[in-house]
Amino acid sequence: MAPAAVMIKKKGHKVLGSDHNAYPPASEWLQQEGVEVREGYRAENIPETVDRVVIGNALSRGNPEVEAVLNRRLHYISLPELLREEMIRGRLSSVITGTHGKTTTTSLLAWMLECAGRRPGFFVGGIPHNFGFGCQHGEGNTVVLEGDEYDTAFFDKRPKFLHYLPDLVILNNIEFDHADIYNCLDEIVLAFRGLLRLVPSSGLLVANSEDPIVMGLVAEASCPVVTFGEGPGAQWRFTDMVSDTQGTYFRIRREGRDLGKFRISLWGRHNVMNAMAAAAAAHWLDLTPAETHRGMETFRGIKRRMELKGVVGGIRVYDDFAHHPGAVRATLGAVRGSHPTGNIWAVFEPRSNTTRRNIFRHGLAQALALADGVVLGSVYRPEVIPPAERLDPKALVQEISARNGCPAAYKSNAEEIIEYLVPRLKKGDIVVIMSNGSFDGLPTKLIESLERSCPAIKR
Repeated sequence: MAPAAVMIKKKGHKVLGSDHNAYPPASEWLQQEGVEVREGYRAENIPETVDRVVIGNALSRGNPEVEAVLNRRLHYISLPELLREEMIRGRLSSVITGTHGKTTTTSLLAWMLECAGRRPGFFVGGIPHNFGFGCQHGEGNTVVLEGDEYDTAFFDKRPKFLHYLPDLVILNNIEFDHADIYNCLDEIVLAFRGLLRLVPSSGLLVANSEDPIVMGLVAEASCPVVTFGEGPGAQWRFTDMVSDTQGTYFRIRREGRDLGKFRISLWGRHNVMNAMAAAAAAHWLDLTPAETHRGMETFRGIKRRMELKGVVGGIRVYDDFAHHPGAVRATLGAVRGSHPTGNIWAVFEPRSNTTRRNIFRHGLAQALALADGVVLGSVYRPEVIPPAERLDPKALVQEISARNGCPAAYKSNAEEIIEYLVPRLKKGDIVVIMSNGSFDGLPTKLIESLERSCPAIKR
């Protein structure tokens, strides 16, 4: 919603909105761009004269502003509808989908096009460092969108990406997620199947050759398909991957042809897979290997995607958005590969609609146990999850400790986490704070506490 609000304002409209406890970086960016955000939801927040109300999918019947919109018979639409009509229609639409990697892949492809002088439109659920904002209308004929399988609005329960008129689809991977709206993996697969049915025969599907569920859908595509991965069966294949503290290096081969050595300033095999998907899409969009190389080499990542927040006393503190066992596993594996020395501390907040539920407890335990130490925060708004479905953080901590004997603790708030963590940290350690919310400002608070206690840090 924040990127869309800024985009519409830049098109010359007056924009204001409401939210409950808006948090950085989106809240800071909205303020910087002059978009007024009113705290809380009240009927009087909606002006007497309003041309259009865009309702986010977090809102439902009973919300004071939703009820006011319906009672006043105002013109309302969903966010995907807004994007389709204000940004997508009449342009070449590239939709990046999958359970993981959407934000990074979308941002990288958009930056490749930008570096090539194509001035693309793009919409991404994060803030790419290269752009400094998450949405751009652009002047070119291409638009790149993060395609989310989550539902559209309370009045439209279809996945968002079905609104995006796709010409090209990148399908990174498929896992079970969004347990609040999907009952099983089969329902998620059905949503992606619906998206692929919208791709014209003149379009393209870029598919992860290593994901069996993705490859199961490839046979149903009515358009050409190209695959990416590491194995010899992939049409776009990477080899010779090496990581260090500066990023990851690898070679790209397209149908046997060596395109040369590439580098991204991101860690981990999962980010190489993201880069491969973007490279295959860029080729279809008529970018040269040199243009793809330049975009990849200069890409600086996304805020809150393994973002280094500070280094104090040789202790590195990262802020990351991981909120699914698969993402946690990939993130911690990437950190281990690029930082072979020093202990890794994983600090996780169960905040998403899925991780607040018990369904992923075993998967989370397996993923978090890759760290040398784990601190688990409290379940966000536990009262909205039925007790029988709710994650028990103390049981999760016990399971993590039982897996590899690493120290694991449950702490109910940021202050308790800091009090537990700081005395245990030493020079060379890495702290990875993972949440899809603000986590009560924990990254900043931890750095401030480390700065105060720096002389006492073991070196």
